[in-house]
Amino acid sequence: MANPHLFNSRQKAVTNTRNASGAPAYQRGPKQQLAQYAMTGCLNSTFYVNAQTQLEQVLKLCATLDPEFIAKTAIYCRERGHMKDMAALLTAVLAAKRSDWLAPVFERVIDNGKMLRTWVQILRSGATGRRSLGTRPKRLVQGWLNQANEQQLLQAAVGNQPSLADVVKMVHPKPAEPWREAFFAWQLGRPVERSALPAATQALLAFRERHEELPNVPFLLLSNETLSAAQWGELAERMGWQALRMNLNTLARNGAFKIKGVAQTVACRLADPDLIRRSRVLPYQLLSAFKMAGDEVPAVVREALQDALDLALANVPALSGRVVVCPDVSGSMASPVTGQRQGGTSSVRCIDVAALVAAALLRTNPATRVLPFEHKVVDLTLNRRDSVMTNAQKLAAIGGGGTSCSAPLAWLNQQSEPVDLVIFVSDNESWIDQRYHNRTATMAQWEILKRRNPQARLVCIDLQPGASTQAADQDDILNIGGFGDSVFEMVAEFANGGFGAEHWVRAIEAVELTQMAKAA
Repeated sequence: MANPHLFNSRQKAVTNTRNASGAPAYQRGPKQQLAQYAMTGCLNSTFYVNAQTQLEQVLKLCATLDPEFIAKTAIYCRERGHMKDMAALLTAVLAAKRSDWLAPVFERVIDNGKMLRTWVQILRSGATGRRSLGTRPKRLVQGWLNQANEQQLLQAAVGNQPSLADVVKMVHPKPAEPWREAFFAWQLGRPVERSALPAATQALLAFRERHEELPNVPFLLLSNETLSAAQWGELAERMGWQALRMNLNTLARNGAFKIKGVAQTVACRLADPDLIRRSRVLPYQLLSAFKMAGDEVPAVVREALQDALDLALANVPALSGRVVVCPDVSGSMASPVTGQRQGGTSSVRCIDVAALVAAALLRTNPATRVLPFEHKVVDLTLNRRDSVMTNAQKLAAIGGGGTSCSAPLAWLNQQSEPVDLVIFVSDNESWIDQRYHNRTATMAQWEILKRRNPQARLVCIDLQPGASTQAADQDDILNIGGFGDSVFEMVAEFANGGFGAEHWVRAIEAVELTQMAKAA
């Protein structure tokens, strides 16, 4: 028989790059790199990659990729990953490329006033190669302004750089309705008859003068006003779901929960399945709200956040077979999951999200084994009957140490554990285990595990933007980035035998661009 080490039917992946820690790694393909940046990059500085580098890498990738794939990635990361700045950036790239896909992507990605202002800000910055909007982008912005209802326009009026007034000045919309013309004139500071303004805007101006009946306007337009505890309680009952989640401490500080019935009303709204679905909340955002809720926030409200988290995790799959989840608890995982930016740094760390994913899978799949790791596997026993929040907090409390992604696989091999599915949740920056010159230790240990468990599959969920991975894509390995519920859907499909090579890229390529550009 010929030498099996030379003539092996199973081709071994050979490392072809180094990761941010300088350790051997596998270079992602251009499409998968863009997908990774799109689903994890918030254009803030992370532990390993600063904001400017992220921007440069995304623009470099977009210069080489087909506009249709960029368009599908923009839609995928907005609709499935609930990303904002990165989705706006990719849409701006399409504008700079004068792509025929700009109009259908704009319609689906630029879905509120904040996204509109972000998109205009990116275009005007010159980052994508132009500083003026240009004819087609200007026409799209005009269309948005002339089709938005009063509440959408008032939402868009919250914030600066650029403000809604700045945007109106740039594109000169020509409204067909008198109320809309009056609204734009008011935004620009021009004289306007109050009676010509729409109803909610009139009510806002009246309230600012007399501080009587609260107007039905976005919460932030009233946040600088002097309000009574009763008025704060009224706001708590009417503000949007996301604003409610983010302002629990503000409500408590201003006495809203001292008003009879407010705490119960807020709790019911926070745990409302329909509101949770429509808010497109990410599970980690609920974890953040729970962590940030102070002692003055009533227990019934904090418990509602836990209920909301369970509802937000409704897409966690029930996986069959023997499942092992490996959350990375190394030192770099203590960095904010959305990166660092002055005035905009999340309190939720990568380790919190990894712990959340592990705890959620444990709750859904009773036979799941959880193996936290840093430079070695950390011994920790979790009770699956505990809440997702409780187990996530236990895991997140470990923290520290170097990173060895191969450690859990080596542990499973040493114990001769039977395995059907292994799921890593990490920043993918393994460096302590760099002992194989032609392949990573992770792949070497995976090959050993596969000899005992030929049916086994490996999923690597990467929480941070980057161009490399520790486990090369192949039929039994799925690399995917992000921390939204769409990740769980892909894990389930992959575990059930779906996909083939380049699984994640194919999922993005399956996005339908329903409105053809010729209609733009």
